Amino acid sequence: PMEAEAEARLLLQEARESIEAARSYRRELEQRLRGLHQARKQIRESATLTRDVLEQHFNDLKGTLKKLLDERLMSLLQEVDAIEQDSIKPLDECQKLIEHGVSTANDLLREGESAVHGDVGQQNEKLCSFTKKALHIQLDSLPEVPSLVDVPCLSAQLDDCLLTILKNQIFRHGTVASRPPVQLEEFVEKPGGILVRWCKVDDDFIPQDYRLQYRKSTASHFEDVYVGSETEFIVLHIDPNVDYQFRVCARGDGRQEWSPWSVPQIGHTTLVPHEWTTGLEGYSLSSRRNIALRNDSQSCGVLYSKAPTYFCGQTLTFRQVLSGQLIETVGQPDRRDSLGVCVEQQNGYDSLQRDKAVCISTNGAVFVNGKEMTNQLPAVTSGSTVTFDMEVVQLGPSSNEGGNFKLRVTISSNNREVVFDWVLDQCCVALYFGCSFSYPGWKVLVF
Repeated sequence: PMEAEAEARLLLQEARESIEAARSYRRELEQRLRGLHQARKQIRESATLTRDVLEQHFNDLKGTLKKLLDERLMSLLQEVDAIEQDSIKPLDECQKLIEHGVSTANDLLREGESAVHGDVGQQNEKLCSFTKKALHIQLDSLPEVPSLVDVPCLSAQLDDCLLTILKNQIFRHGTVASRPPVQLEEFVEKPGGILVRWCKVDDDFIPQDYRLQYRKSTASHFEDVYVGSETEFIVLHIDPNVDYQFRVCARGDGRQEWSPWSVPQIGHTTLVPHEWTTGLEGYSLSSRRNIALRNDSQSCGVLYSKAPTYFCGQTLTFRQVLSGQLIETVGQPDRRDSLGVCVEQQNGYDSLQRDKAVCISTNGAVFVNGKEMTNQLPAVTSGSTVTFDMEVVQLGPSSNEGGNFKLRVTISSNNREVVFDWVLDQCCVALYFGCSFSYPGWKVLVF
């Protein structure tokens, strides 16, 4: 009986495992079925959209061609009218002159016949008057009439090869692609933004430029966000926890037209955007509070972030807004200038070169807890780039170094970097960021 009971339990266990395997198998099949439905939907929707685009494009072409042909026809007809009028005008003047001469000759003939056949008593007087009038009219002077070879004979010269050229161009105009040459590859969440990466999937396609577009999922139209030769771009001003659609296309080397769009994909970020804190007199902020400008105020101090929104494992970047670089300055640097991160806000300081903070000065010096390191980065000037990366490397007691929490910090500037361990006496994975500048003109975007 015990063996039978054990065998029954074993069979029951095997049956349950088989049931779970069948459920998992069914889930996988259902997932693949959904994938097939999505693939079929993509094919049909893209085919419908392509038909609409082709019909709209060729209807526009037909309308434009008809308009151009009508305009050309009108221009040629106006040219015919102008030549006709200019050529007929001297003939009309000549005709009037001849008709006037015919009328004068008729009058003269009637007067002459009257003088010849008139009363004998008055005949001499009439003949004398008629003879004088005839001599005055100059009957031997005739207006010149142009020969037919000297007057315009209008005709139209129409080159029939135009139809052949148009036919060849039309038959080569437009292509239908089943797959775009570039596709979106990856979305990386950033505070208030998304890093979008794409790649070339057609080995025969040589890209010159890429064009990235995006839209909110609730919007009806895409808008350009990047055009250039890079294969990644950070899209800023992204609302957290909102879906955005992205698509990318490319332009071949030496070509003017863009390739077909990639398959649209959804990206979003759950990270709230970095913001500077408001109210510090020495700095003016943008409407989104992610750009800080050192103004002309004599007040100085450290401008901190609104909250500890920088987390270990992320990259903190400062970027100049207008030129696409990090920082733009029109004022002279100062040794107290600093950009960096800190454990907490501490008022009363004019620099981040203090305890519980790491920063870089505008002269390239790196400070850790207020102490200057021997390694130095290039000076921060107009067009510089500075990023901070941190990761936790130690949790727990560390009596030798006097701390129980250690972060590995990487600061990069102008393609150079320094790496060091930052020892703290408390666990801290969410940090504030800050900046301090002594002179006006510095303008910093943080993300």
